[in-house]
Amino acid sequence: MIRVVIVDDQPLLTDGFGRIIDAQPGMEVVGAAHDGESGVRICQKLRPDVVLMDISMPIMNGVAATRKIRDLLPNTKVLILTVHADDVHVYQGIKAGATGYLLKDCTPEDLSRAIRTVYAGDTIMAPEIARKMLLTFEEAETEPSAPKLTDRELEVMNALARGKANKQIARDLSISEKTVRNHISNIYNKLHIYDRTQAVLYAIREGLVEVEDPE
Repeated sequence: MIRVVIVDDQPLLTDGFGRIIDAQPGMEVVGAAHDGESGVRICQKLRPDVVLMDISMPIMNGVAATRKIRDLLPNTKVLILTVHADDVHVYQGIKAGATGYLLKDCTPEDLSRAIRTVYAGDTIMAPEIARKMLLTFEEAETEPSAPKLTDRELEVMNALARGKANKQIARDLSISEKTVRNHISNIYNKLHIYDRTQAVLYAIREGLVEVEDPE
């Protein structure tokens, strides 16, 4: 059973999303909050699998709340669900540790699939957001193309972008954690990136991360 907490300052939306989630097999809403600060507290108490997080909220916004939840509960996945599709909010959400990003006009099927995707450790983004990010990368591309990664480095990069820890990557690829760390170091050096957030952004640009397609 996937345990979900909803953090949104609009009670009607919280109730609506809750009904959609509770109607899905294998998932349930275990709590809700209407501001970021309360959201952090309830997540500390309930330790949910997935948090649906709004961005614009009183007391503490969704970006700050996401950052705190990810720091306190690294196994809890945060799926941002908001009206914002602009690049600023996208980057802020990803840097704060969000695993997925959907718009509030998504369908119940979109929402259910997104929750299951981030719960499984993968990353998912609404098509509109993915297109904006791809366009941003294209417009900002002023340097020569990044060096090509080896097949093994691509496997490790894909796993990084999907939020997998080094131990899990090592297990999945049947290699040692030390070898995983070496591959990550090589990836960072080749691509001139410095952390997993930048790895996620690169993976989105290169099509290594699952992007939700409209039905």
